[in-house]
Amino acid sequence: MAKVELKQPIVQEISEHIKDAQSVVVVNYRGLTVAEDTELRKQLREAGVVYKVYKNTLVNFAIKGTDFESLAETLEGPNALAISTTDATAPARILSKFAKTAPALEIKAGVVEGTFYDAKGMAAIAAVPSREELLSKFLGSIQSPITNFARVLNQIAEKGGAGAAEETVAEAAPAEEAPAETPAE
Repeated sequence: MAKVELKQPIVQEISEHIKDAQSVVVVNYRGLTVAEDTELRKQLREAGVVYKVYKNTLVNFAIKGTDFESLAETLEGPNALAISTTDATAPARILSKFAKTAPALEIKAGVVEGTFYDAKGMAAIAAVPSREELLSKFLGSIQSPITNFARVLNQIAEKGGAGAAEETVAEAAPAEEAPAETPAE
């Protein structure tokens, strides 16, 4: 069996992972302890991110002609790929947060939704909240005016209904002075 035939299934596996990927991040994992690596893999797995170490030459074959081809220039030394098909910012967010406690982990670059980002760009991507966080903030901002409106309605009801509300509004509004009538000549 030729060496090429042995490597083809691995190239195919990489291609399958990146086929529908929203993001692929290249990291240098050299210097991580076994415990750190295990914890990192666990966090990524829980977020639905594929994290694997592949030979750079095989990754180059798999990314050729894809949106991820721009990563080829970063494939030097030992690298791992973090691939997400569901949340474009998840790999960058998790890796960046993890790197704060494990400085040996280095994000080299990534492609997020078709755009190449260097290490600085990936740091900016990592700062973007997850889709769930953004949705909860959005819903919170919508809910706030509704809650305030309900609170006002409740206060009106407690004061005795619509009649009391009209009185409250009348009391709150300054009385308009009637224009002085001029005597008819």
